[in-house]
Amino acid sequence: MAHTLMSGNEAVARGAWEAGVAVGVGYPGTPSTEVLENLVRYDHVRCEWAPNEKVAAEVAGGVSLGGKRSLVTMKHVGLNVASDVLYTQAYTGVTGGLVYLVADDPGMHSSQNEQDTRNHAAAAHVPVLEPSDSQESYEFMRLAFEISESFDTPVIVRMTTRVSHGKSLVEGAERMEPEPTPYARRPAKYVMMPGNARVRRGDVADRMARLAGFAEATPVNRVEMRGTSLGVVTSGVVYQYVREALPEASVLKLGMVHPLPMDLILDFSSRVERVAVIEELDPWLSLRLHAAGIELVETGLPVAGELSPAVIGAAFGHGSPEVRAAIPDLPPRPPLMCPGCPHRGVFHGLAAMRAVVTGDIGCYTLAALPPLSAMDSCVCMGASVGMARGMELAASTDRPVVAVIGDSTFAHSGLTGLLHMAYTGSHGTVVVLDNRTTAMTGHQGNPVSGVACDGGPAPEVDLEALCRALGAESVRVVDPHDLGATRTALEEETAAAHLSVIIAKAPCALLIKDPKDPYAVDEELCTKCGACIRLGCPAISKDDDGRAVIDTALCVGCAQCVQVCRFDAIVQVGPSCDIGGV
Repeated sequence: MAHTLMSGNEAVARGAWEAGVAVGVGYPGTPSTEVLENLVRYDHVRCEWAPNEKVAAEVAGGVSLGGKRSLVTMKHVGLNVASDVLYTQAYTGVTGGLVYLVADDPGMHSSQNEQDTRNHAAAAHVPVLEPSDSQESYEFMRLAFEISESFDTPVIVRMTTRVSHGKSLVEGAERMEPEPTPYARRPAKYVMMPGNARVRRGDVADRMARLAGFAEATPVNRVEMRGTSLGVVTSGVVYQYVREALPEASVLKLGMVHPLPMDLILDFSSRVERVAVIEELDPWLSLRLHAAGIELVETGLPVAGELSPAVIGAAFGHGSPEVRAAIPDLPPRPPLMCPGCPHRGVFHGLAAMRAVVTGDIGCYTLAALPPLSAMDSCVCMGASVGMARGMELAASTDRPVVAVIGDSTFAHSGLTGLLHMAYTGSHGTVVVLDNRTTAMTGHQGNPVSGVACDGGPAPEVDLEALCRALGAESVRVVDPHDLGATRTALEEETAAAHLSVIIAKAPCALLIKDPKDPYAVDEELCTKCGACIRLGCPAISKDDDGRAVIDTALCVGCAQCVQVCRFDAIVQVGPSCDIGGV
């Protein structure tokens, strides 16, 4: 393959395919999502979206048990869900190579927390490779499968947002077809009852010792000697920042960050006058170098968020690369749900009811912001359902309590919460926002939408039947664009003495290929009451006189605004329509 410009995620997919991966499975989560979306385009590999990361890790483990190579993909918080599997897979080891692609998100561009995957690796006793650009993403993926099979272990390839989404040139090769290992029953290796697990724990310790020896010799850990005044130990994308901000510093670039090559680190430290560790997120390297007795330069670098060449240069008193100053006094642009988003109708009703809304992870989390201001909590995937039950038990408010969760998130980890509510006799209400896709991460399929990883058809779960089977006494489907019917359903179900599920079913506005004719405001009838503005639709704004204005280029004709206008001031217009004042 000639040199090709690729993102880190594209390069990971290419590297996994060339390594002969048989199956790729994961759950979409920024910044990891595009790995499977690219891998599925190659021949001779099966790709699947799983309901959650735990299931994905189990499927990948089964592929490995069957003697073939597998890749499991997720973002950092997804590894929390999959960790129950990973920690024991470290004991069982592998047959076919098993690699976890985990993408951390410094700066929380698309995440509810900052989290450092290296901590999971230490606790699980598995090795970690950390690429710094697309070429290394490609190469490290191939190396990860070799390490996995050579050392009988799962391997984590840790990406970060800038490596996943940044682009650089990649020189690839051809796909290899590793010979699958015939299945052989080995209960002492794969059945982790305590007696077997105690033996395997010793194997894990021996493996990590051998991996530490490997880390000392592998070329992915390399020293770049320049001056002797300052030596920097770093890894990942931060290596690129260091090279730009501190061009005269010597660098120990670590491509394998667990286990660490401590002899190499000590030797490097002895060759320079001062040693600094520059890393994002947790002080993973710093703590270990301190423990080894290495005196480190106090850099004053931030302990949270992303680094940059400018931040690093400033910390060391060096001239930093020129950074364009922010334009002052720009108007704020808070994120909003799209024009025509079906979620808006549900939250408009909940806000009017003054409901306590335990929310979840998805586009609809934006309903927490003004003007809707209709969400009270958002913690992690699936938490909305359990937290609604907890609010019910606390009995600390007379306001209705409603859990709101998306269809993909409900399949991910909301099912067990609803099962718990049924099991414990809850009279709560759960709203499932079924917009026919996993919207926030780019419209991937899920078990509710019936769309496979390659975009083709897949079996579609009967959501109503599923909720009834889990114990919901009342299950009703509403069109969330019908504000009156949605409000009625919310009021009736929250007042009822039974466990209920409301399925708000309407496709994501971005999936609609043929939008309806747009609406516009008749300025002679507009009273400036602001009711339509409070919907929070980006297509609706105010003019200098305070009247509502609809941008017909953005309007998709959902008619939600028509239903809240009491003065008939919002009218539908089309290519041939023209009314006075519109």
